[in-house]
Amino acid sequence: MKHYYNSMSRSVTTDWMLKELDEQHEQININFSEDSPELRDLQTINPMGKLPTLVDGGNVITETAAICAYLSDKYLDKKLAPAIGSNQRAKYYRYLFIAGNTIEPALTLAASNMEHPNSATAGWGDKTRVVATIEAMTPHSGWALGDEFTAADIVFGGLLDSAVTFGMLAPSPKVAAYIFRLQQRPAYKETHNYFDEPMS
Repeated sequence: MKHYYNSMSRSVTTDWMLKELDEQHEQININFSEDSPELRDLQTINPMGKLPTLVDGGNVITETAAICAYLSDKYLDKKLAPAIGSNQRAKYYRYLFIAGNTIEPALTLAASNMEHPNSATAGWGDKTRVVATIEAMTPHSGWALGDEFTAADIVFGGLLDSAVTFGMLAPSPKVAAYIFRLQQRPAYKETHNYFDEPMS
């Protein structure tokens, strides 16, 4: 497997996923400020030229949640996803896909002092509803699906962590406590050591 990576990109989340799995892979560092064979290779396999990008044999997987979902199913024995066919799968998918589809667009627009002219027609709604949804979905204790840590926490929790780090979200005490729990994981510490001090 090849993981195209830059420490200041969303590929930090997929790097965290790979470290949680402890699976061998080749990490290819991309410097977007200079033309390089690695960058040209990335642009060939992913026309968006964006990170993260994962290549596994003949499969090219892009988008953070898709990569984490792919890896969690590829390595089901690592138990970073509910069993296929489990009732927990519905909840798991919601956590995986609300992050990039709904939360990030709303917070990004708000951070740019912009809002959709008609939020009722936008797939991500508006920041007020997104913040309320974050609060409702954040677990009081443990992890998104209960006692077991899964890729849902890496994707959902990872986005909350970066949103707070970069000033896009003011966390409630419950959200701050959840992020703090995430930050105690060894694989998180290994992949996020350039961030500020953990939340307390």
